[in-house]
Amino acid sequence: MQEHFVWVTTRRLQPGTLEDFENAWRPAPYPSGLLRAFAYWSEDGQQITGVSFWDSREACDSWRGSESEAQRREAMAPYVVEEEEDFYRGRELTIPER
Repeated sequence: MQEHFVWVTTRRLQPGTLEDFENAWRPAPYPSGLLRAFAYWSEDGQQITGVSFWDSREACDSWRGSESEAQRREAMAPYVVEEEEDFYRGRELTIPER
């Protein structure tokens, strides 16, 4: 099974700011080593979880320490009340056919 390198961030947002937050969230340029990214938000739009898949831990760490990421975080900051994040390793689970 292929191992994945995953960064997960969950943020609680100021009420009514999801659209503005999403505009600030989009990285420019997109990071080297980023393979896939997903965003999941609560029905009330006040919590968003980002899940990004990387080709290595080093690629993720390099992006996390970059000036582009610092600028992106600064742009998101006015909308964020609380943030939790961490790096994970894992693999896809096999689901038996029924």
